[in-house]
Amino acid sequence: MSKRIVIDPVTRIEGHLRIDVEVEAGKVKNSWASGTMWRGIEKILVDRDPREAWIFAQRFCGVCTTVHAIASVRAVENSLNLTIPLNAQYIRNIILIAHALHDHIVHFYHLSALDYVDVVSALKGDPAQTSALAESLSPWTRNSKNEIKAVRDKVANFVSRGQLGIFANGYWGHPAMNLNPNVNLLALTHYMQALEFQRISNQVVAILGSKTPNIQNLAVGGVANAINLDNQHTLNMTKLANIKGMLDQVVQFVEQVYFPDACAVAAMYPEWFKYGGGVKNYLAVPDLPTDAKGTAFDLPGGLIFDGNLATLVPLTSHNNSRLINGITEGVSHSYYKGGADLPPWNGETDPEYTDWSDNGKYSWVKSPRFEGKPMQVGPLAQVLVGYQANHALTKKWTNKALGIINSLSPRQIGVNDLQSTMGRMVSRAIRSAVIAELAVKHWQLLVDNIASGDTDIYNEPTFPVGEVRGVGFHEAPRGALSHWTVIRDGKIANYQAVVPTTWNAGPRDEKNQKGPYEASLIDNPVADPEQPLEVLRTVHSFDPCLACAVHTVDMNGNPIATVRTLDGQQVNCEV
Repeated sequence: MSKRIVIDPVTRIEGHLRIDVEVEAGKVKNSWASGTMWRGIEKILVDRDPREAWIFAQRFCGVCTTVHAIASVRAVENSLNLTIPLNAQYIRNIILIAHALHDHIVHFYHLSALDYVDVVSALKGDPAQTSALAESLSPWTRNSKNEIKAVRDKVANFVSRGQLGIFANGYWGHPAMNLNPNVNLLALTHYMQALEFQRISNQVVAILGSKTPNIQNLAVGGVANAINLDNQHTLNMTKLANIKGMLDQVVQFVEQVYFPDACAVAAMYPEWFKYGGGVKNYLAVPDLPTDAKGTAFDLPGGLIFDGNLATLVPLTSHNNSRLINGITEGVSHSYYKGGADLPPWNGETDPEYTDWSDNGKYSWVKSPRFEGKPMQVGPLAQVLVGYQANHALTKKWTNKALGIINSLSPRQIGVNDLQSTMGRMVSRAIRSAVIAELAVKHWQLLVDNIASGDTDIYNEPTFPVGEVRGVGFHEAPRGALSHWTVIRDGKIANYQAVVPTTWNAGPRDEKNQKGPYEASLIDNPVADPEQPLEVLRTVHSFDPCLACAVHTVDMNGNPIATVRTLDGQQVNCEV
């Protein structure tokens, strides 16, 4: 007999997500992913000046503000075929890299690691043994016995006072957790240290972006970072050196802590390379442009179909006609008016809420498709595309990751095994190591360009009479992001955003094809329906960001989700 499990809300994510699964014989047999809020920023942008769209668009999300800002200005620049100065390109790239490193560090340690790391077990760890283990994995200088003991004592103090705080509702002692106390203690120590380094990465965003979240330095046509090496109030060598020092610290943490930690956890849960594959069509767009026109990139893009890396179709331009013409969004199972799949330039965002229906409408997230196919986006897509495209840094760090995993794991893992729940976790660490190296490169590109005498940061846009259309792509931390704008007589006539979590969290389409979240949950094990930890492992591996994906609250101020325990046929879980 099957049992229905409802996890509402899913926590340790951004936004509001409900997951329903039907479990039979200890495995997931059916699943639904539902975004449970509506925002409507697309509607707010209609009739506004395109030059200010990015200021509003970055409010799609409270976490991913920077990526929406950049996609928005790129969309307007694309509509005008506007070139931006090299300095602006490099400054944008450094901001995007710093934002992504912050995002990935937070995801691994503070959002998803607790699906594998037992905090209560960590209190039984021995600091000396844990320090020796850490030193065998990495040269990180903060793996000392004393620092590890201080973390253990701090958390033990919380526990003794009954004040676990953010650790209070974990599934500690769950049968699916199998790390020994010393490994748990090491992960807990790095969890605490990661709080410091994600902050440093975000400081880089704030210095160049004037603030964060919601940066203020962008402009259609460039950036507002005045460059004058002789003025202490502008971007000068002192500030650039300060930024370099911060980037160096974050790079070291990624390479010596985050990357080996992710590989070690993967090696100790090798069975999770068998689960969570789901949709095996992948989309990644090229990014980190190295020229003013945005035609050369340091990160590759491409399409892969049916899990076969040999099907790679490289994407080398944001103006690729197949890419632009292939994207549509459907609403057959979403709370919007309309029926047929529409290209984003013709997209509609007209809410029409109905009650939940397994076979009808059940989500505020739309269903994006590429040439009619569901696509998975994110670090896994980025790594598979980069590896097959022989991208040097991606191959370097992927091979390093597999080497560490295979040196520790009883099961040998290959590139194709990354198409899984654990593969998404490892791919995020690989991607972090890749962009960490590129952070240093793009800082040097900026410094060298300024040293050549170039201080240009802005080219003024001019809007024609009549209609123009533009699309802005960005390979964000969670995957392929695109903003689509129709500008008529200098004002926005339509605006749509197709975001990574929309690709991944979207519901079924009119052909009943599941979205990536839904498909990835099929056949996942569930040891205890009252504590569906395994469901969370797969969902968290995508790093959900529902505020981006949904298009707020109940109009009358009523709660959207109620967390409660029902009868044996249905369990609502607070997690």
